[in-house]
Amino acid sequence: MADLFDTPATAEPPQSPAARPLADRIRPVRMEDVIGQDKVLAPEGPLGSMLEAGSLSSLILWGPPGVGKTTIARLLADETDLAFVQISAIFSGVPELRKVFEAAKLRRQQGRGTLLFVDEIHRFNKAQQDSFLPHMEDGTILLVGATTENPSFELNAALMSRAQVIVLERLGQADLERLTQRAEAELGRKLPLTAQAREALLDMADGDGRAALNLVEQVAAWKTAAPVDAQAMAKRLMKRAAKYDKSGDEHFNLISALHKSVRGSDPDAALYWLARMLEGGEDPRYLARRITRMAIEDIGLADPAAQRHCLDAWALFERLGSPEGELALAQAVIYLALAPKSNAGYGAYKAARAEARRTGSLMPPAHILNAPTAMMKEQGYGAGYAYDHDAEDGFSGQNYFPEGMKRPVLYVPVERGFERDLKKRLDWFVAQRLKRGG
Repeated sequence: MADLFDTPATAEPPQSPAARPLADRIRPVRMEDVIGQDKVLAPEGPLGSMLEAGSLSSLILWGPPGVGKTTIARLLADETDLAFVQISAIFSGVPELRKVFEAAKLRRQQGRGTLLFVDEIHRFNKAQQDSFLPHMEDGTILLVGATTENPSFELNAALMSRAQVIVLERLGQADLERLTQRAEAELGRKLPLTAQAREALLDMADGDGRAALNLVEQVAAWKTAAPVDAQAMAKRLMKRAAKYDKSGDEHFNLISALHKSVRGSDPDAALYWLARMLEGGEDPRYLARRITRMAIEDIGLADPAAQRHCLDAWALFERLGSPEGELALAQAVIYLALAPKSNAGYGAYKAARAEARRTGSLMPPAHILNAPTAMMKEQGYGAGYAYDHDAEDGFSGQNYFPEGMKRPVLYVPVERGFERDLKKRLDWFVAQRLKRGG
């Protein structure tokens, strides 16, 4: 896919402007003209420092669409005097890669290096990704890959170890405004929009510079006698769908945001992330399962009713369907966000699993084993067992851990919600056990 190009209007004289997209007509010819990526391009940034030192390594450019991945790759080749070769993982296979590598070898023999830019590099399979390695190691190519997906999920460890990941950020409103102004300079006229409509136009781009330029090009072609307001503009333009991949990085980012907002007791933020996922087309049943998991992990026994509330919301969705059933999920999210929080039960369970792995061969103490046969009674099974209901206070204080095992402390309730009452009970049992030598 082509990426964002933006540059002052005087940087490159237009050639057949009617036949060239606006994004291509204002592509930058200098690295300092790239908008929105100052963190990586500044002298102290990773790319800026590489260029300053004159030493460029293989790179993976990771970022959302329309933030300048292709642009930056082209300019890196220009600034290091490398031949720029671009391929797309969508349209290239092993035969195309072989041709690229052979051409790069010939170029190297003639004294010039090759910057190979691979768009959508995450779409190559493991064998194809591995094919880059020997050519990267012997200097035949300097690889610059571009991906919208998390490289740690999608790229081979061997490839990742030989390339530095550079994270590019979505463009902010100020960046999109600068880009729009440059487009207007190239077009030679202002957009026929009111100030409010102009702001709404940039909102529609959703951080994507290429989408912004496409919208600008559409609006610039309108023949209007007066500036168009936001309401009229919305009728003329189709709203861009929010970026959301139900199986990719965005999916995990948003569910993490929802979970942490609930854990942080922020119902407004939790509702926002729930709405973002639903608007993106997420399966409400997946959300119902994850919301129930939040009740178990982060609220637990501080509010035992939270789990029941989530299960009820899940059942209501199954009965009502969408969109009414989604309201039940939203109410469950609000309840969880405002509920007292405790992960004491979750922590106790994990600690118990660890203790079980460490001492998994130890037998239970003989006094709590059943003795259905005479031989087992002779072996001492059940001998000395104290029936708790026979104790005056219903508590015998006996040991239930394996003999010789140091008693661990696994469950530590918090002073919040219902667990405050559980802590009082637990403290009483601990005190009684100490009194009785248990």
